[in-house]
Amino acid sequence: MAEPSLAVRRKAHSRSVCKRSRAPVQPSAVCSPVARKRPSFRSEGPPAETPCNNDSEEDMFGDYDSFCGNDSLLADVDDIECKYLRDKNTDIKSAGEILLGNHQLGIHQKKQDNFSTSEDMVVLKAGKEDALQMNENDPGGSNQELTDSLLDDLPSSQLLYFEKMDELSSGSRISPVKERNKCVNSSLDKIRSPSSCPDAEHGNRRTDFSSDSKCDLFKTESLKDHLKSAMTGNAKAQTLQVSKTKQLKEAVLSKEICVARKTIESSSVDIGPFYGLPSKVKDLFRQFRGIETLYEWQHDCLMLESLQQRKNLIYSLPTSGGKTLVAEIIILQELLCRQKDVLMILPYVAIVQEKIRGLSSFGVELGFLVEEYAGSKGRFPPIKRRIKKSLYIATIEKGHALVNSLVETGRIDDLGLVVVDELHMLGEGSRGATLEITLAKILYTSKSTQIIGMSATLNNVGDLQKFLQAEYYTNNFRPVELMEYVKIRDTIYTVDSKTENGFTFSRVLNFKYSSNLEKTDPDHIIALVTEVIPKYSCLIFCPTKKNCENVASMVCKYLKKEFRAHREKEKRDLVKNLKHIGNGSVCPILKQTIPFGVAYHHSGLTNDERKSIEEAYSAGVLCLLACTATLAAGVNLPARRVILRAPYVANDFLKKNQYKQMIGRAGRAGIDSAGESILIVQEKDKHLVRDLINSPLENCYSNLLLELTKGMQSLLLSLVGLKIAVTPEEVNNFMCSTLLGVQQQLLSKDKSLSEIIKDGLENLIEKGLLKGRISEKDHNSKCTLTITPLGKATYKGSVDLAYCNLLYRELKKGLEGLVLESNLHLLYLTTPYDTTFSCNPDWMIYLRQFNQLSAAEQKVVDIVGVPESFIIKKASGQAIRKNVDSAVVKRLYLTFILYTLLKETNIWSVSEKFNVSRGHVQNLLNSAASFASCVLHFCEELEEFWVYKALLTELTKQLTYCVKTELIPLMEVAGVLEARAKQLYNAGYKTLAHLASANPETLVKTIEHLSQRQAKQIVSSAKMLLSEKAEALQEEVEELLKVPADAQGPTDQLP
Repeated sequence: MAEPSLAVRRKAHSRSVCKRSRAPVQPSAVCSPVARKRPSFRSEGPPAETPCNNDSEEDMFGDYDSFCGNDSLLADVDDIECKYLRDKNTDIKSAGEILLGNHQLGIHQKKQDNFSTSEDMVVLKAGKEDALQMNENDPGGSNQELTDSLLDDLPSSQLLYFEKMDELSSGSRISPVKERNKCVNSSLDKIRSPSSCPDAEHGNRRTDFSSDSKCDLFKTESLKDHLKSAMTGNAKAQTLQVSKTKQLKEAVLSKEICVARKTIESSSVDIGPFYGLPSKVKDLFRQFRGIETLYEWQHDCLMLESLQQRKNLIYSLPTSGGKTLVAEIIILQELLCRQKDVLMILPYVAIVQEKIRGLSSFGVELGFLVEEYAGSKGRFPPIKRRIKKSLYIATIEKGHALVNSLVETGRIDDLGLVVVDELHMLGEGSRGATLEITLAKILYTSKSTQIIGMSATLNNVGDLQKFLQAEYYTNNFRPVELMEYVKIRDTIYTVDSKTENGFTFSRVLNFKYSSNLEKTDPDHIIALVTEVIPKYSCLIFCPTKKNCENVASMVCKYLKKEFRAHREKEKRDLVKNLKHIGNGSVCPILKQTIPFGVAYHHSGLTNDERKSIEEAYSAGVLCLLACTATLAAGVNLPARRVILRAPYVANDFLKKNQYKQMIGRAGRAGIDSAGESILIVQEKDKHLVRDLINSPLENCYSNLLLELTKGMQSLLLSLVGLKIAVTPEEVNNFMCSTLLGVQQQLLSKDKSLSEIIKDGLENLIEKGLLKGRISEKDHNSKCTLTITPLGKATYKGSVDLAYCNLLYRELKKGLEGLVLESNLHLLYLTTPYDTTFSCNPDWMIYLRQFNQLSAAEQKVVDIVGVPESFIIKKASGQAIRKNVDSAVVKRLYLTFILYTLLKETNIWSVSEKFNVSRGHVQNLLNSAASFASCVLHFCEELEEFWVYKALLTELTKQLTYCVKTELIPLMEVAGVLEARAKQLYNAGYKTLAHLASANPETLVKTIEHLSQRQAKQIVSSAKMLLSEKAEALQEEVEELLKVPADAQGPTDQLP
């Protein structure tokens, strides 16, 4: 039985303690008490004695001093043996079986009772009783697998006895191996090994010895003599020098896995020790996460009938309610109990990497693989593992590509579970369209794959339930109370939806402002933050990146000097670390603000900077972050107080979903005892804010129509390419099962869904991506559509349909004169098209970069279509008469940035050369790495582009890591960025194997600014990656050595 009262309590934080309690859940009646006796196989005889709870060195004969001390046992043996030897038609072995089954069962019972005194053995006993009941009802039949497992667990003396019998019977008509198996099946019918699986089928097996063989088997010694020698041998047998406690723990773990697998597969409500998982999982949550018990809602959710029946589920709770833990337990059930692969879809690369770090340690301990599918990482199709199962953690785009590859190879049923975090993203632009396409394909192609979706901000759940064919669970639970406030001028109001205007007076700010300070800080931000920092943490959400920097700088100017003394040494170390990351450069604003415990956080930071600031904030070194709205949906950075600088994101008024995400960061469990949010409002926005507070969450609508090239057309192309639907009629059937199909009455008022499909298919045929004809009259035409090579390359490369023909033409043109003196030409081909919209070239920098190119590289500029004269005239401000494609000009400028970056591998120096923010350079690099991966998969599907395959493979790796070659193996590890890789390399950890075998405590002492938790995560991630690579090589070896099914041909018969 599960221990359902285990609900998740985090260890108390050093700053505050958050307690939660709940009434204990009553254990199921199916679960037997620890002291319950095992039922006897026979009704006669005295009742079993109460077992003694001895320690690990208990007497294996229970209350007997020795076997000789029980005369009645040996007397019974003699009587029964004589009686049955006189009867020629009775199997003598059966007599031994009766006595062994009766008397040794008593011994076995005492051992089991002592063994089951462990607190986690309640379910184990229930499992044994279930197995016994099965044994009584089973009509019989031999189970070879059980025989083998029993034989493995026999004492050495008994194994010798059976081998001796085999030798004696070697002359008989029955083969020794068969005879041995029959002997084991007969004599050990009711004896169980503690480590054997309780779901194995046990029957009342019959032996079928001939009389000659019976005589041969038993003429050498009587059963009484054998009992004596066997029991003496057992008593004197040498034991391995292994801790008894360790053996018991291993037995418990093995037993629990078997119980869990059986109960999960049978969809039973009573699902074992820890929700169908070994109790080791509970220990790992305590060890790695500080989680002691589950919240009551988490227990209720895990025990839902719909989950037991493997129905799809959507569940929604406020931010910080503990949704992720429920998903992780369900994931572990799928990997360990049902032995199926799992896909987890997360919205952003940073969250994928955070989750990889968090779950790798579980994978190492529990024996499954954790694979990253984000950016340019991921293998399509994934390696088919024979032993270990895989947890794929993916972004929305990579998750879609992964599902496509599984459908294409006929392996979609290997995917037992798909978990989607932030399910509300279905309604957010092109990424929402991609997520909808992914889920629709899974629903349509696999009836065995379960889908779990979770979100804190869902409204029109009915539509989503219909789309996902899912049950719904919701709860308003928050572990820490959240108080919402609005500030107008110097007055703070409590948000109260029950009142007429939505606000009630709370207090007036008590902070003395000078006239100078009033002008500098009219919104009283300093008054609001000094109420909580430095003792507690605070987040200020700002509308723009520039505003974040200004707020951080302004706050520090007016903070007292006492703030500098708080954790002064750690703050100095942080500045030093940032300087090391920037190769001697550090942002002047951060250099000013960090000594006060203040920093900004937005996309203008490099990956290394952002990670260092996040770690410092989590550790309490920084107490105030001025950040943009992206942090609310990103990594987990909670705060005691959240301040919304204005009800805007950039120039757009705040949406209810965004507001809920931001304020949800306040008062996280186990960190703060309370949480509060304050929205700063100007008089002019008061009525808008009142509407915002009282309005419901936004509905989630399909984006397939709004995002044509990434939505509807992309879906239609891949449906035909994957042969999911190859006629207009089949396409129509599929579309009815999408979210768009559910909402078609709302979203497609001008045209019917079949008309939209017809238009989309015709457009794809015109572009040369599909072949076939669409009937003008009949939208449900049964004519078969086929995909062209270009169409296949487009969907397999996940290339936007708006650019697929342009990409093809440029790659084709490149074949005519690909310049390989440097990688400039290849870089241009892999510079993302959609990054040009925000690019505004500095023409003097453009000209300077052009002049630094070699003659061959300047030829590349001419080939792509940017004449030298054009750049010169632009730089000198002259009029341009010749028409030049501005998109090509901008794209080449971005290529220059990437080209310089790959040569120098220093984001700071490149950002200064091109006068752009270092964050912009970082984002361009990430986008280029991802697009290079797409172009590589595009080229793999077109034979004419064979030359690009090897070239793009190497370039993709360079763009992904952008470091010196020797650091790449270390940067493959989740959580290791360039600065950390350099530290590790210089400390002697130069390979993945070095890192995987490192001691975390030694790492902490050797590497600066590395915490114990980070060291453990890095080592676990390295072990996981090494294991994954070793498994892949092993799979390859086994595949090479595999004997083909048709290997027995005519040639094999030749002498």
